[in-house]
Formats: sequence, structure tokens, C-alpha cells
Amino acid sequence: MRLVVDLNKCQGYAQCAFLAPDVFAMHGDEALTYNPRADEEQRESVARAVAACPVQAILVDAPDAPGEEASHGR
Repeated sequence: MRLVVDLNKCQGYAQCAFLAPDVFAMHGDEALTYNPRADEEQRESVARAVAACPVQAILVDAPDAPGEEASHGR
């Protein structure tokens, strides 16, 4: 799955980092880092993080098309 965080909207509440720590992390008080290509196994925790974001800064794109990754570099 692909994630996009609008860092202009993000206010550093860190709810995403608490709910999906394998995908989101806070560095300092306000700097968010995240994995834009989170594993499908993280979908449930990412969904909770998206729902908990008070400023709705996290967007989840559609998953990659089947076979798309297999065609890259092979």
C-alpha cells in the first residue's frame, strides 16, 4: 500500500506513531517520518492511524496492481 502524509497539515500529535510504530515515527517534537510503502500486514494499524489523525493528514492510496512489483528489476 502507498501512504502520503501532508506534512503541511501534520501538527505532530503523534497518534499515528503510537498506533502504527512500524510505519510512522516522530523525531523530535514535530518531525514525522514514515514508510510511504508500508507492508500489507500493516494495513489494520495504518487504518487506525488514519482514523485517529486529528487533522486528517494521512492518505492511503490503492494498493499496487497485482504483479507490478514482480515486473520491476526482473
